[in-house]
Amino acid sequence: MNGDMSGARPRLLLSWSTGKDSAWALHGLRRSGDFEIAGLMSTTTGEADQSRVTIHGIGLTTLHAQARAVGLPVTEVHLPDPCPNDAYERAMSAFVAQARADGITHIAFGDLFLEDVRRYREEKLAGTGITPVFPLWGKDTRALSGEMIAAGLHARIVSVDLQQLDERFLGREFDTALLDDLPPSCDPCGERGEFHSFCYAGPMFTAPLAIDMGAVRRKAHFAHVEPRALDAVP
Repeated sequence: MNGDMSGARPRLLLSWSTGKDSAWALHGLRRSGDFEIAGLMSTTTGEADQSRVTIHGIGLTTLHAQARAVGLPVTEVHLPDPCPNDAYERAMSAFVAQARADGITHIAFGDLFLEDVRRYREEKLAGTGITPVFPLWGKDTRALSGEMIAAGLHARIVSVDLQQLDERFLGREFDTALLDDLPPSCDPCGERGEFHSFCYAGPMFTAPLAIDMGAVRRKAHFAHVEPRALDAVP
């Protein structure tokens, strides 16, 4: 990935949760044409074949199938479980240093409005030679969710925080019916962690990803259901 960058667009990696917001960020970045999108980056947790995308709980085979469906390579940053903050920061620092050595100048995030999250990312990237980018920042989340759905983005709810949202929302399609059913306290994009999603089709995909949904798992105050890509290869 090293080489003469004169005249080239800045090279960017996209932080990839597998959900609707990172997928929509990819769509916006491609439409803008401001960057060469070199690939995706996902943090993963767990041992060997049990490793999954952090928070969203997506298995690696499905992660790789999704990355192929959007036409980009994905790099995994593996974290221990449990993962204290200093271990997280060591893993991310090593990843950022390697990315910069490979010619990456920007990393994009799908954050929407949480100021403390944005500030943390900016502080940790300061002085690394990599600039954070926030393509969705400040957008009205009700309007944004409607824009995603109208454009043909398809996602399923794969995790809910049971302290904020009822388990009956787990596995549902992210659509206008779901938005209408969400309680007033719930952000339409789940930005406060009320729910997380898995995107399987939309304008950022070369073809829809066929999935089925596994059994419900519960841990602490969270409920998860894991989508599995059909006919996927590792």
